[in-house]
Amino acid sequence: FYGRINIKKANSFLFFTDLGIVKNLIHYLKYKNQEEIGQFLGDWHGQILKEEGHLSEIDYVIPVPLHRKKMRSRGYNQVALFAKQIAFHINADYVDDVLIKTANTKTQTKKSRLGRWYENRSLYEIKNSHLLENKNVLLVDDVITTGATMEICANTFKEINGVNIYLTSMAVVPKA
Repeated sequence: FYGRINIKKANSFLFFTDLGIVKNLIHYLKYKNQEEIGQFLGDWHGQILKEEGHLSEIDYVIPVPLHRKKMRSRGYNQVALFAKQIAFHINADYVDDVLIKTANTKTQTKKSRLGRWYENRSLYEIKNSHLLENKNVLLVDDVITTGATMEICANTFKEINGVNIYLTSMAVVPKA
């Protein structure tokens, strides 16, 4: 997504590989009801971000949302506790009700970048956009694979006056 959207800073905490422990951690977080993994990783990453001072001017931390049906079936957004802990450490407000997922989609884990982008291009909307005017927003996701989800989420903010977008994730899939 570099160059396609206006991002002030982006980072990821860990590398996600097929044979690594990070894959297992994220799998347990998302599919095995191990929500506390998100809190642990958020505390760890949040402390590092605080010490480095790179995100000291963030006003709002916003997790990439789940659709309400997926939220109901899983019981929680796997990114929520991660994002909450980051917000705590960088002294920002955690807000999970301004970015809304409007359609329920199937898992994207096996889709190409184009497939992810095409399917997601109008899946998110902003509520109460006036709250975000002239603010610094940190969008948080679990895994950045192709960047399509973050790109589409970030694009939903483009009409808001003066908003600055920053990105972080639990993990990123390194390019081969």
